[in-house]
Amino acid sequence: MTDKRTKRIRTKLKKVSSRNRLSVFRSNNHIYAQVIDDSKGITLASASTLEKELVKNQKGRKELAATIGKEIAKRLIEKGIKDVAFDKGGYKYHGLIKILADSAREEGLNF
Repeated sequence: MTDKRTKRIRTKLKKVSSRNRLSVFRSNNHIYAQVIDDSKGITLASASTLEKELVKNQKGRKELAATIGKEIAKRLIEKGIKDVAFDKGGYKYHGLIKILADSAREEGLNF
């Protein structure tokens, strides 16, 4: 999904901010979030609905998005990272993407 909007968003993020990038991908069935250090080209933390222990007793995609946002925030704060740049990946900022971002903010991430 590397269309014009995705490239434009990612380029602006890299120019403006030197923070690690919280990238979100949404498929028809799953939601993925990962934090990337662009200077080193490595993934620092990730969370997705493919992890069995995260999706137990969850009903609906909105609850799953909130769970993924909280989990990625917990994993980052454990590593001592609180400031990230949010890369919505070409998606509009509403629905599942907004729910994930809001739950990550509630857990203590700054973006």
